[in-house]
Amino acid sequence: PERIVTQDELLSRDGHNQSIPEGYAAAPIYVAIGGKVFDTSFGGVELYTPPDGAYSRFSGKDVSRALATMSFDDVGNTDISDLTEKQLKTMNDWVNNFETKRHYPVVGRLEQN
Repeated sequence: PERIVTQDELLSRDGHNQSIPEGYAAAPIYVAIGGKVFDTSFGGVELYTPPDGAYSRFSGKDVSRALATMSFDDVGNTDISDLTEKQLKTMNDWVNNFETKRHYPVVGRLEQN
């Protein structure tokens, strides 16, 4: 069965004050897109680590809407029910980018509210 990542666990993996698990080079930094939760600490530490990472505002959050709309204003808004087909394609392109270009591991599926 696929692992379910809770909203609380996602939020806790934001790069702030975390210990580094054995076998890891950095503390896990989770980012959720399209229901999948990625660990961006594998190759993305410099981008996602607070406070200086270019995408650190994404760390520990579901950024499906923000990436679909290409707007930092949508970080924290998790409602994707009103996205257009084009925006959903953009979101899915980001999922593909994380999986096949960035090679961030998927650690589970985000718990649905």
